[in-house]
Amino acid sequence: MAQQAIEVFRACIPLFNALSDPARQDIILMLAEHETLSVNEIAEQSNLSRPAISHHLKIMRDNHLVEIEQKGTQRYYSLSLDQSVKQLKQLIEIVESECIL
Repeated sequence: MAQQAIEVFRACIPLFNALSDPARQDIILMLAEHETLSVNEIAEQSNLSRPAISHHLKIMRDNHLVEIEQKGTQRYYSLSLDQSVKQLKQLIEIVESECIL
């Protein structure tokens, strides 16, 4: 079972990296408050440039933290945490069952 714990830990590394950045944490909190936002709307509430926000959103999208809805020419981002929460719960379960004595 130790090998399974290692695999779960390793699988969480990209998610931890995505969540570790303060700018991405700020974007998550903005989306939690507003449900959906465009890059421009996020930029209005941030000190980051639009390209920087797009970069962070791509990382978040790659790690299944946000999803996109296209409305005309605008792309709206919203939180999509189900897969990430499931992955973190799996890590917690394995730590509780395998690592806590």
